[in-house]
Amino acid sequence: MKVVLILADGMRPDALDGITEMQEMQKAATYCLSAQTVMPSVTLPCHMSLFHSVDPDRHGTTTNVYMPQVRPIAGLCEVLTRAGKHCAVFYDWEELRDLTRPGSLAKACFRSGRVLSYPVSDAELTDEAIRYLSKGEADFTFVYMGDPDATGHNHGWMSEEYRNSLRRVWRNIARIRESLGEEYTVIVTADHGGHGRGHGADIPEDMTIPVLLCGTPFAPDTAIEGVNIKDLAPTVATLLGVTPDPWWEGKSLI
Repeated sequence: MKVVLILADGMRPDALDGITEMQEMQKAATYCLSAQTVMPSVTLPCHMSLFHSVDPDRHGTTTNVYMPQVRPIAGLCEVLTRAGKHCAVFYDWEELRDLTRPGSLAKACFRSGRVLSYPVSDAELTDEAIRYLSKGEADFTFVYMGDPDATGHNHGWMSEEYRNSLRRVWRNIARIRESLGEEYTVIVTADHGGHGRGHGADIPEDMTIPVLLCGTPFAPDTAIEGVNIKDLAPTVATLLGVTPDPWWEGKSLI
């Protein structure tokens, strides 16, 4: 069993209609299109909550500037590495470098979306992830794509430009899925949504995210409810046969 977690920054579930690649995965997946993120619904706090399975007021990062934890909680990659698993991350937003602690990654790949543009860096990271995954070395791989968030800030959430960014992201997601063998379970999600040209509010447009879980042991074309972004770290750990950290607050979706 191996797990790939793909996150599209700022992806609203109500903007995914008409995207063929998403609809195909949904038919093969257990899914929740009303999952909830944490407050503040901002990129780095949400990612910290995803990886550490606690709210921002517990891990301490409440803006896009990382704050060292006063009472440290082990993150997903630290827990997996301690159990002898190999972890890899691919990302194009530099602030995510603080999601994991030194010594917890077998592979890290960064492409700057600010320098290259996010459509280019997302595509390059997809290529790099596919090449790396073909080696079968990582038990857990995280792939981050920043295009929708950047486009939402520049053109507005739900604009045609934003919808086009989601189409690009889903083409990348489909390429990754098509490259994988049956031993992989693929999880696709977002960190937050957005409205206007921003996000961070406690409103449905910002707080609602999609979660799709495809592969063993999840049933195809099955809707579930009550999912939170904090549930993903316990779910990944459980999939890989690792006991979730006792301080984590989320629940496994298995």
